[in-house]
Amino acid sequence: MRQLSFSICVYCGSRPGASPAFADAARAVGQWIGQHGGQLVYGGGRNGLMGIVADATMAAGGQVVGIIPKALVEREWAHQGCTELHVVDNMHERKRLMADKADAFLALPGGIGTFEEFFEAWTWRQLGYHDKPVGLLNVAGYYDGLMAFMRSSVEQQFMGDAQLDLIRVDADMATLLPELVQAAGMAPQARIEAI
Repeated sequence: MRQLSFSICVYCGSRPGASPAFADAARAVGQWIGQHGGQLVYGGGRNGLMGIVADATMAAGGQVVGIIPKALVEREWAHQGCTELHVVDNMHERKRLMADKADAFLALPGGIGTFEEFFEAWTWRQLGYHDKPVGLLNVAGYYDGLMAFMRSSVEQQFMGDAQLDLIRVDADMATLLPELVQAAGMAPQARIEAI
């Protein structure tokens, strides 16, 4: 297996969620990133899916860059085991630095923070602030309702199909992650197929 060099920003919950499938998916994403020579960029937390994806990435040999605001460090939510842990002043700085350090973005199940970060990365792409792929991992149908609502937004003409097409949605991590890496220009098709 050839090693890739890429950086994926993962947005996910600071809670584990109700279904064990969510933790399993976070663990699998982290393992995939680590096993393929990648770097995880994430919010720097040690709780919930955040901690699971970070631990799994490091256990599989990957690098982990955590970026966390001072206010959350003071609540002891910071993951001190990260390869790099950047403590920033506020959420705006956190999101800017996460975006700067990533080649692609991926949202796992999560709550309001995950939604906000995912929508911002998508909006920035649509506005041309970046040209990095944005993915949504629909674990156990978690995002079915959101996808139905977004299709309704297209039907109601508040956005177009082109905007919806800017995000890649899949329930299969093993399909979505290679697609994001390839779309980021980090590997040609021949290398992706070797994974």
